[in-house]
Amino acid sequence: MKFIRVNMNDKKITVEEVPQEYRKLGGRGLTSIMINKEVPPKCNPLGPENKLIFAPGILSGTLLPNTSRLSVGAKSPLTGGIKESNAGGTAADALGRLGITAIIIDGQAPETERYLLLVDAKGDARLIPAEEYGGMRTYELTGKIHESHGAGNSVLCTGPAGDSMLKTASIQSTDVDGRPCRAAARGGLGAVMGSKGLKAVIVDQRGNSADPVADPEAFKEAVKTVVKIVRSDHMNSKVMPEFGTASLVAPVNAMGAFPCYNARRGMFDEWEKISGETMADLIKERGGKTTHRGCSGCIIHCSNEFVDTKGEYVTSSLEYETIWSMGGMTGITDLDTIARLDRLCDDIGVDTMSTGVALAVAMDAGYRSFGDGKAALEMVEEIARGTEFGRILGNGPSAVGTHFDHPRVPAVKGQGVAAYDPRSMLGQGVTFATSPMGADHTAGNLVGAYLEGMLDPLKVEGQIETSRFLQISMAAFDCAGQCFMASVALLSPEGGESFRKVLSAKSGTKYGPDDFPIGMGVRILKAERDFNRRAGFTSKDDRLPDFYYKEPLPPHNTVFAISDEELDGTFDF
Repeated sequence: MKFIRVNMNDKKITVEEVPQEYRKLGGRGLTSIMINKEVPPKCNPLGPENKLIFAPGILSGTLLPNTSRLSVGAKSPLTGGIKESNAGGTAADALGRLGITAIIIDGQAPETERYLLLVDAKGDARLIPAEEYGGMRTYELTGKIHESHGAGNSVLCTGPAGDSMLKTASIQSTDVDGRPCRAAARGGLGAVMGSKGLKAVIVDQRGNSADPVADPEAFKEAVKTVVKIVRSDHMNSKVMPEFGTASLVAPVNAMGAFPCYNARRGMFDEWEKISGETMADLIKERGGKTTHRGCSGCIIHCSNEFVDTKGEYVTSSLEYETIWSMGGMTGITDLDTIARLDRLCDDIGVDTMSTGVALAVAMDAGYRSFGDGKAALEMVEEIARGTEFGRILGNGPSAVGTHFDHPRVPAVKGQGVAAYDPRSMLGQGVTFATSPMGADHTAGNLVGAYLEGMLDPLKVEGQIETSRFLQISMAAFDCAGQCFMASVALLSPEGGESFRKVLSAKSGTKYGPDDFPIGMGVRILKAERDFNRRAGFTSKDDRLPDFYYKEPLPPHNTVFAISDEELDGTFDF
């Protein structure tokens, strides 16, 4: 277990054993608790006092599948609060195999300097100058890196948006095919990376020095049980490999919770044109892949490869949230345009969700028309060009709303909402409002509870409690490096107990229900809320935009009906 600390002021790299206070932490747990302890809450997010932390999960690099999720933590330039942004791909597995618990980037290089951080197969790290890569887009950049340093490297990098320190800038992560199509997208952490003068982190995937497993035999047996549970889940075994997360378009739209036209309606009349089923048919017809493994050690294969009419690669993976943000939210019904927008955002290095919401706000304000795919592509391209409007768009939906003096901005704490309308999914609104991260699609997603009939999305009863449980649980699973889809399958009593056996065998310490997910998740959330409080956040920041309370959403014609007092009790623990 080791930390690699990189000081960008003097380019000094130090390696240290993980301090006792951070042991048994990984992923989001480590990034959030460390940021809360080591970063001044009122610092400039783009200044030298902020830290950027890359942390694989506790179980990343082990035999347990679906644990190649990387947490990236910092103070967010978008929300002004604490942020953990989560990426798939290969980097978490590569770091775990090297026994690296975290890479911590501190300080700030001079504005004109750019560097690559190389971590070799022995876990040794060094900085090399990379001024020639400044402003380069991610697909070209990763291609050149693989040419220079070998294809067997994981790459985490910024595009032009990160170099320009725009508030929705992402950190792109390479998938198993070496393409920068996975992203730590939310919260603008690519801007923090850009502010440090760090263009890319390159990690050799051939490492063989993972932290030891305390009880290898017990670990193997526990892993078998977890794998069986994950594979027996209908969504993971049948739906995800065929349609990916895009399978949610039809059911969420049917529930009247698919926000479209800047959240003015909850049902998209032309939803079938952008559904997961339509996308799968189109990909098959063109010779692409509907089932694809994008992340190391994945057994779900929910990714896809979208190709054009010539059968040439466009993007991977075209996900539900992006189909919504670039499709329903903007009124665009052409999957080819949506795929090109996805590829463009990955290449420039911006969050597809906040960018789609920002486009919708601009369209709602009359700057362009809903459904105009050509205009959407041109607007996103302006981010890379660095035009005045491109910088506004790249700073997110709130910046666009301010520019046009337009009040209908679907964002919480400055971060664009995800693909579920709170007026038709009340508990999702609780998560959007109260998550320390801003509106978030994985922090406590209730869509499964609604689709399985466990909870009525339009009734207040049970929404706070379910959001609370899921926010706690997902924070804990993020600490482990576990994929969201696999985590959902493990929320049952049997699944939870099996996962605790994995953790116990790995660490040599007995985990009970009070330890995981509850104890671990509560500890993480308390640290995040403490940071935000000290940064100046109050209960007024745990609210949805006014229009959700005032404008009834068709087709149910309901508003968000959970009171401020109830929201304030979400984290009474």
